[in-house]
Amino acid sequence: MKSSRRLFLRGLASVAGAASAHTAYAQHVHPATPPRKEAVRPDPPVPPHQFGAGIVPVVSPDISDMPWRLENGVKVFDIRVEHVRTELIPGRVMDGWGFNGSIPGPTIQVTEGDRVRLNVENRLPEPFSMHWHGLEIPNNMDGMPGISQDAIPPGGRFVYEFTLKQNGTFFYHSHMAMQEMMGLIGLFIIHPRRGHTPRVDRDFGIVLQEWALLPNNTIPNSLAMEFNWLTMNGKAGPATTPLIVKLGERVRIRLVNLGMDHHPMHIHGHQFYVTGTEGGRIHTTAVVPENTVLVGVAQARDIEFVADNPGDWHFHCHLPHHMMNQMASMVGPLMMSHANAPRPGTVEAGMGIHEGHALGEAAAPAFGRTVNVGAETERNLANMPMARTPQSALPRAGSPAPPNAGMFPGYPQDMFMVMDDMVAKPETYGLRSGWSGGTMGMMTILRIVTPQLFDKIQELKAEQARKAEAR
Repeated sequence: MKSSRRLFLRGLASVAGAASAHTAYAQHVHPATPPRKEAVRPDPPVPPHQFGAGIVPVVSPDISDMPWRLENGVKVFDIRVEHVRTELIPGRVMDGWGFNGSIPGPTIQVTEGDRVRLNVENRLPEPFSMHWHGLEIPNNMDGMPGISQDAIPPGGRFVYEFTLKQNGTFFYHSHMAMQEMMGLIGLFIIHPRRGHTPRVDRDFGIVLQEWALLPNNTIPNSLAMEFNWLTMNGKAGPATTPLIVKLGERVRIRLVNLGMDHHPMHIHGHQFYVTGTEGGRIHTTAVVPENTVLVGVAQARDIEFVADNPGDWHFHCHLPHHMMNQMASMVGPLMMSHANAPRPGTVEAGMGIHEGHALGEAAAPAFGRTVNVGAETERNLANMPMARTPQSALPRAGSPAPPNAGMFPGYPQDMFMVMDDMVAKPETYGLRSGWSGGTMGMMTILRIVTPQLFDKIQELKAEQARKAEAR
């Protein structure tokens, strides 16, 4: 009888414990009534970037840091998930989804051993859940909707709280697949208690993203598998802000990729070593010098090098289609030659239809309709002017191009568009005139400058900040 009674009481305790755990878990979701607040112990003020010995804060060009406050020894971050209107380059607006008004979201910088609390508010019209990519945290904080938590409903909130047991380059992002393609990602940098050796003088963080935007649309096509805008920290070249480094400094660049394509990131003028991944620091002497590193989808790569070669150097994805903006299928030479002659004065001509009507065979290539098109039409596609040029009329090697460039094999391919004034900022001070024409797509510039030029750029940045505050 006593044994049965003990089993019964143990069962009651188990049920009570399960109910208590369920109640505690449920309180993470937006409660019906606000919970009673704890008395907040007044912590001493902490500078925004106070890290361990030998550590410099990460700079994320074109992206701010996420502010935090200290409550009872816990670093508290408030994160809004919301619609964000941004510019990829001046004049090219995009309506995406981001965090705290930013795409990518602001960079979180903390230290190994910190206790953090992240209050996430969902301002989207659909459910949302946040995942902390690469972090070793309790299961109910992992952000897997339907597995470790209920998705946060529109207008709802969820409180994530955990202690950081790692250091390295991590990131936070939506764990709703299509929302990732709308821009929902941010850097989550965990600094070690003491800096790694050798110590770096500059530490940069860059998020790589891809967008499919039709010419007259500002909303990304999240279903697309081809992309015509490639960004670094939400900007496409030449609007990307250059990385400014003093000659002789040791540099770390942290790269994070969340999209559909892998990116072979290449740096000019220097070799580097891969020193970290999304799993943390690489602790081995078996490191290999490289100047191109493949950053796969959902991966992070830290690279380090000594900036001992002065000058302005490109740093970019080496996929050719990722080194341009608003790429679209070529027109003109790709269409039938007899359909290219302008015939102004008609509605059809204004639409680019010079023969027949919109559903006719002649207009099919121009409108991307190649299904069930006759063989004769297919033969008339692709650089028709060149196809009809006799071999004897082609320019010889070393001779200038003919006056009619349309007769040149393969023309046109690349356009060189100079936008120096449109994207000018302190970090572009002193760049060669016309620099922007060769900096497109997923490209930025690493500037290894003299101390004098470095100081001048810092002065210009400070002046710009003063003017912004005055406004």
